[in-house]
Amino acid sequence: MKKLIAVALSLVLALSLFAGCGSSGSSEKNLEGSLEDILTKVYDGVSDMPMTLNQELTEDNSEYCVGVTRSEYKEGLASDAAINAIPFSVCLLRAESADAAKTLAEQVEEKANPRKWVCVEAESKIVDRIGDVVILIMADKTLADQLSANFKALAD
Repeated sequence: MKKLIAVALSLVLALSLFAGCGSSGSSEKNLEGSLEDILTKVYDGVSDMPMTLNQELTEDNSEYCVGVTRSEYKEGLASDAAINAIPFSVCLLRAESADAAKTLAEQVEEKANPRKWVCVEAESKIVDRIGDVVILIMADKTLADQLSANFKALAD
């Protein structure tokens, strides 16, 4: 009888471990589409947006834009205010996997500089992720919150 109970408990434990390894929610679902498509959805319906210029993140501009080297992610897109005196930047990074994106988000949170414009500073810095995509938002608080809400809505 003791062996039967031990086997049953072992099975329950093993099944609970497998259940814990499943997806933990929307943050593990990868976003479909290009980074440009995702950025368009993040900007959709947001008022008071400054005029922006988009550029691919390269080895030359990656650390300035997001605080990490280009080798840390698969692809990246930066969208900055066309006028340098406006502290506004939204960057999207696609990592190799959702696990890699979690580590990447932590690095960006630690290293991205909200004073990268030297003369002005972003009021708010938000780093978030959905699946393999990390977003860095640096802007005034109201605008950053709107953009962050749009990004989070993409998880649904």
